[in-house]
Amino acid sequence: MDFTFTPEQTMVRETARRFVDRELRPIAQRIDKEHEVPRSLVTKAAEIGLLGVPFPEAYGGSGLGETGYCIVLEELGRACASTSVTVGAHVGLAGFSILLGGTEEQKRRYLPRMIAGDWLGAYALTEPGAGSDAANIETQATRDGDDYVLTGTKLWISNGDIADLVIVYAVTDPRRKARGGITAFIVERSFPGFSAHRITDKMGLRGSSTAELVLDHVRVPKANVLGEEGTGFALAMKTLDESRLSLAAACVGAGKELIRMSAEYAKKRHAFGQAIAQFQAIQFMLADMAAEVYLMESIVYRTAWMYDQGMRITRESAISKLYASEALCRIADKAVQIHGGMGYMGEHPVERFYRDARINRIFEGTNEIQRMIIAEDLLKQEG
Repeated sequence: MDFTFTPEQTMVRETARRFVDRELRPIAQRIDKEHEVPRSLVTKAAEIGLLGVPFPEAYGGSGLGETGYCIVLEELGRACASTSVTVGAHVGLAGFSILLGGTEEQKRRYLPRMIAGDWLGAYALTEPGAGSDAANIETQATRDGDDYVLTGTKLWISNGDIADLVIVYAVTDPRRKARGGITAFIVERSFPGFSAHRITDKMGLRGSSTAELVLDHVRVPKANVLGEEGTGFALAMKTLDESRLSLAAACVGAGKELIRMSAEYAKKRHAFGQAIAQFQAIQFMLADMAAEVYLMESIVYRTAWMYDQGMRITRESAISKLYASEALCRIADKAVQIHGGMGYMGEHPVERFYRDARINRIFEGTNEIQRMIIAEDLLKQEG
């Protein structure tokens, strides 16, 4: 198995890294303090092709698949988790939902606008009473002539209040629920009855949009049913297989950045007459951090390669998300310890990385759910 990146993938990394270093890193702290990822930043990312990396050229993308997309998320993760989540919700959740489940007409109608950054996307599965238990969503979609009428509430939706379109999952057959009774819809922000209310008081990811969505008898044309009626739950799970992997890729980038900052600080900070980098306690922490990142990076890109070969990655994606999210929390904790009091201060990026890391073990399926997915798949395959 050859893990050498192609010239095209290397070019994508260089492009993403320049964007991060020139456009994103200088304003990352401001994004956190002002609770907003500027739309102009997303537009710049689109202009240099970052939003289209995984999509086929037929829709305006670069055709570099999941591996290329993981490279982009890794580079964004080096500087700002709020931005990587904004892009992740737009590309990995909303965009991939349309790519994986949409009709050809839907793909040609929406993907070019999303790739160009003209339309921003969101993905609405979670509800006040249905988080990890996604099969028990209660938002209803009732057929009325050539339309469906959607009624319900969605919660913790990334990009929810800034999105131009939202992939909404709703119940079309209460008797069947996850087994053919849930349908996905492309809901445009302009549809009457749609409203979004932003949630701002968060531990981390303060710059990313998180919202409650209210669907008050929103009329959605049949043409906006994503795929076919009743296939929504399967589509949601298939989309999450991909998105969990790209989430892990962003963790890789954050881990690498925390190592860089910690090593740099350890060489400059002096105690007891020498740089703290000379103390074995510090060296051991850095060594553990490097080992964690090596493992994270290895499983992420192995799994991305599998995805691009058309292989099923449900178990591997869950493992990647589980391990990378927990490893990043351990890395962030060590980074704060190495920085000492400075790492605890809001003015230092390490403090922001520490806060931002925690959500990765919760969203896109809690890590407890990931363990269930892994075990179920293992027992099914090995039984």
